[in-house]
Amino acid sequence: MPLMTPTTSTTLPVLWFILIAALWVGYLTLEGFDFGVGMLLRILGRNERERRAMLGTIGPHWDGNEVWLLTAGGATFAAFPDWYGTLFSGAYLVLLAILLCLIVRVCAIEWREKINDQVWRDRWDWAHTISAWIPSILWGAAFANLVQGMRIEVIDTASGAPVPAGEVPAETLIDGASHQITGGLAGMLTPFTLLGGAAVCLLFITHGALFTALKTGGELSRRALRLARGSSMISTLVCSAWMLWAQLAHSLNALAWIPLILAALALIGSLVLTRQGREGRAFALHFAGIALAVVFIFSTTAPNVMRSRVDDAYSLTISQAASADTTLLIMTVIAVLFVPVVLIYTIWGYRIFSARIHAEAIDPDEGGLHPTRVRETAQPEAAIGY
Repeated sequence: MPLMTPTTSTTLPVLWFILIAALWVGYLTLEGFDFGVGMLLRILGRNERERRAMLGTIGPHWDGNEVWLLTAGGATFAAFPDWYGTLFSGAYLVLLAILLCLIVRVCAIEWREKINDQVWRDRWDWAHTISAWIPSILWGAAFANLVQGMRIEVIDTASGAPVPAGEVPAETLIDGASHQITGGLAGMLTPFTLLGGAAVCLLFITHGALFTALKTGGELSRRALRLARGSSMISTLVCSAWMLWAQLAHSLNALAWIPLILAALALIGSLVLTRQGREGRAFALHFAGIALAVVFIFSTTAPNVMRSRVDDAYSLTISQAASADTTLLIMTVIAVLFVPVVLIYTIWGYRIFSARIHAEAIDPDEGGLHPTRVRETAQPEAAIGY
């Protein structure tokens, strides 16, 4: 088969691989405590006041935090179209489940306050909680699959037959063929990926508990800190065990030991500070621990964007997946102009809404339309003559 002429250099694809990793760092560190608060909404929040206080901690930020996910997906589509196509076509059921949960979570946050009825609010709170638990587990399992590799083969588009591994070049794509995930959903469920799902879920629980302790006051803050003391030990152990397993069994890069060790140290430091009752610094170190864990994940896959468990020759490399230099160059200029603006705006938003929320000051009966008026319609106004 004829080969396509390479249209990309090495520098820009590697740069955009790093930038996409940075976007995922932003998403998982920021959205992590959103998911954590959602998962703990029915556990920490014992009444309407406390649940409103917890929702108030993420209220100004959750929709902005989701922008990091949209940007990561859009950047992957533009910078690495073959990575985007291979992943989304092969794991669409998992990604669809995550998307549906994100939609339900939006409805739960936005609609619970529209009707002043406790049954209405409780139902949306349960929907919020469930739609926070499921993506947390699925994100962990999805990233664990990237680390261990998936059943990827290079398939001839015309015949539908796999291209022999020995005929797949290292730096170019074969004309008329594409990388495809040939294993089903069951092939993605292994002890390693299940542990990855548990690790991310536990990290988000601790992240949410620390954020609640930091952003609320009174008994709710103290209860959240007590929960974080217990969960941080479990999440640190599980996450450290998973990263060690990943590095020893699946990593392609010896340099991945650096973010692994730093992530473990950050999580251990957060555990110590949590037990000392210093929730601010504990949250900051936990934030850093999650960020370094994401860096570790991307470090283990390099120089591939998707690793094949069938044969290393089928792995989708950074060079194979990258767009042309012109596309990457335009994207780089746009990123240089707008990423600093986004970072400044994000930091400004967190500074503006930095005050603690006290559940005792919230009126649980305030706000929302009374249930008896839900189906009422206003009488049409009389026509105005001119």
